[in-house]
Amino acid sequence: MFGLSALQHRGEESCGIAINREGIISYRKDLGLVSKVFPKHELEALPEGKMGIGHVRYSTTGEARKENAQPMVIRHKKGNLAVVHNGNLINAYDLRKELEEKGAIFTTTTDTEVICHIIVQERLKAKSIEEAVQNTMKRLKGSYALLVMSSTKLIAARDPQGFKPLCIGKTENRTVFASESCALDLTGAEFIRDVKPGEIVILTNNEMTSIQTGEDEPKGLCSFEYIYFARPDSVIDGISVHKFREDAGRCLAKQAPVDADIVAGVPDSGLDAALGYSKESGIHYDMAFTKSKYIGRTFIQNAQDTRNELVGLKLNPIPIVVKDKRIVLIDDSIVRGTTIRKIIAVLRRAGAKEVHLRIASPAFIDACYFGTDIDSKENLITYQRTVEDIRQIVGADSLEYLSLESLKDITKNCNIPNLCTGCFTGKYPIEVPKEIKKNTFEEIKL
Repeated sequence: MFGLSALQHRGEESCGIAINREGIISYRKDLGLVSKVFPKHELEALPEGKMGIGHVRYSTTGEARKENAQPMVIRHKKGNLAVVHNGNLINAYDLRKELEEKGAIFTTTTDTEVICHIIVQERLKAKSIEEAVQNTMKRLKGSYALLVMSSTKLIAARDPQGFKPLCIGKTENRTVFASESCALDLTGAEFIRDVKPGEIVILTNNEMTSIQTGEDEPKGLCSFEYIYFARPDSVIDGISVHKFREDAGRCLAKQAPVDADIVAGVPDSGLDAALGYSKESGIHYDMAFTKSKYIGRTFIQNAQDTRNELVGLKLNPIPIVVKDKRIVLIDDSIVRGTTIRKIIAVLRRAGAKEVHLRIASPAFIDACYFGTDIDSKENLITYQRTVEDIRQIVGADSLEYLSLESLKDITKNCNIPNLCTGCFTGKYPIEVPKEIKKNTFEEIKL
């Protein structure tokens, strides 16, 4: 549970845990936060076992329904299986259609269940579960960090591009896998290394072996992992998330200076970049907002109305800090624009004299196919608008984005070999579909 709680920022819609006890897999999953789904009595009701996997969900394929929560637990001819998946398959629709035509029955609307069906299908032909996972990966296109728990083995796998992060840690007598290193810290595990893009790591009786696939595939970790998704205390592919964001703030200060009284960040993912901007510019860093500890991340909420309501509940300005001040406001990104517009309006009402908006990433101009819930460029504030148009819409006195050149410099300085920057450039590491069929599985076919 501690590991899941540490990763709560990655998904607030649902969560679940599956435990393997002598080959029998028991599980509990439901809608809600980890603390809600797993109060003390529910945790105590779970059996003890030698293996377990857990998941927190941020949905990109499949609606917010209990049956879509993970882990997915399956009983098939060759044994029991539990699967958790972080990512988004771009060929999920075609794979599901192919499976349905062969008689497969689906109980959820997620691409994770598609993965489960293919693993089982391949397992019937393969000598081992790891061979089945390897053969499954040949059929998947898109982003995925997978954990697959069989009756006797725990397998971790990462897509060949490395879109989604996955790392390995160790305690005195256990091996731990997690999306981010911050989860290892809370479980008392020592970080060992990242799972490599295309790698399959097999754990049998706490003995670890590995199969490397996809060496020749193009690489590209999702840039939004560093910009927004990950916690600043995590290290992904050897790079500190905090340092990446602070460097983005420093670059912004050089690229887009402004005469102001204070620098402030939008909590939480804008704070590290704001600190970097302050250090580079010499402008005093201050906390312009107090943040409610009981409101989750607004970007990963499914409904726009919900996002709007939560902004007002989550952030409240500190009048003594912002009144009569010229503020450089740093945020990680502008996607739809509704959140930052409300935040600037709140600062105005609190007496801010000027609000100069600086964004610690390039302009988000295209759809994301690999895990950020933007399925059409028409849903972006940048669609058919100039920077000046956007400035007026959000109500800022000035607006500057981090340039693509600065992002490349940060990437080079941090020794990051490749990032996926498709949402900023329209150029992706792999071929993307002409049409996103994100909600097709929700349709009722009569």
